[in-house]
Amino acid sequence: MMQYAYIIAAFNAFFFAVLALQKKPGTTHDNLLVGWLAYLGFFVGAYVISPPDFFHHYPILSSSFISLFLLHGPFLYLYINYLASGSRAFRTNDLWHFFPVVLFNLYLLISLLLPRVSERISLDHVSGHTNPPTIYMLFLLLTAISGPVYIFLSINVLRKHHFAVFDYFSYSEKVDLKWLRTLVAIFGIVWTSLMIITVIHHVFHLFSMAFCTDGLFLSLSVFILLIGYFGLRQEAIFVSGSRDTLSTESRKTEKARHQGPLPDANAAARHLERLQQVMVSEKAYLEAGLTLPQLATMAGISTHELSRLINEHLHKSFFDYVNGFRVEHAKHMIADPDNDKLSLLGIAFESGFNSKTAFNRVFKKLSGETPSEYRSSIR
Repeated sequence: MMQYAYIIAAFNAFFFAVLALQKKPGTTHDNLLVGWLAYLGFFVGAYVISPPDFFHHYPILSSSFISLFLLHGPFLYLYINYLASGSRAFRTNDLWHFFPVVLFNLYLLISLLLPRVSERISLDHVSGHTNPPTIYMLFLLLTAISGPVYIFLSINVLRKHHFAVFDYFSYSEKVDLKWLRTLVAIFGIVWTSLMIITVIHHVFHLFSMAFCTDGLFLSLSVFILLIGYFGLRQEAIFVSGSRDTLSTESRKTEKARHQGPLPDANAAARHLERLQQVMVSEKAYLEAGLTLPQLATMAGISTHELSRLINEHLHKSFFDYVNGFRVEHAKHMIADPDNDKLSLLGIAFESGFNSKTAFNRVFKKLSGETPSEYRSSIR
């Protein structure tokens, strides 16, 4: 039964990879997703066709196969990093993340020339091998901790991205990456637990290697279906050709907040007056896809100056600042009897929101009640 699950997962990995390859416009994170899914498809597929005694009778080959677990963490981290930052080109320095798997296999290749070393290499320690080489055990330890370490790094990137979103965007749909945070958190718990079981196998010689790998590959099979489905649906956070990325803008803004001098009272007053004009008279908030750089251009203020103005003078995030105007606009529309025949969804779109879910959530957050409750209260 489990074999069928692996076959389905491997097939879906290649299927999702082909679909991701056809996404337009092509992005770095989508290209990483293609490579990641192709690797997972090969990895799980090879495990399906491996003989039952693979880990016992083929120690060097099975060790090389297990070393491929070192690829999963880097793919996860780099995919999230490029998706969250909006970087367009792959950085060659990131290839170092794949160096450990090369080093592990180089060690295994050299060990073939040293019989005294190779005969002590074994994954299935229950069968009696109790004195494996120290370097070999260090590589196995690196393989075990690689996943949890990269999961931790990925969660940290997603956490920073979550907070940066509210200082950059006036909306959160498809840019907040909530689905990815949830998936990584759940997978991280499962994966770390399985790695602990694997370490127990190697240290205390409990369980069997097949038991450990079955659990790891089963979790990978479920992960393939989820990352393939949601990864294909995930749109690029930044449009192609955009000069701004969340990572570069947030770094500039953060640096300016802590290092740059505060504008004097007169300059701040002028900036606030111009900002108020853009928001009230020109109603910039009605633009559903409004971002911090776009509003800065409209107001004739630099991006980091606008961010400081909103954060430090108005004591709000960019998200709350813009959506505050949208909620007030929606309230006026709801209170106007001429709009009685207009649905709340229509009012949401007319007020700059891009979905009813976002409208309800933000409206309740800023006003304390839902749009329908507010409409009922004023009637």
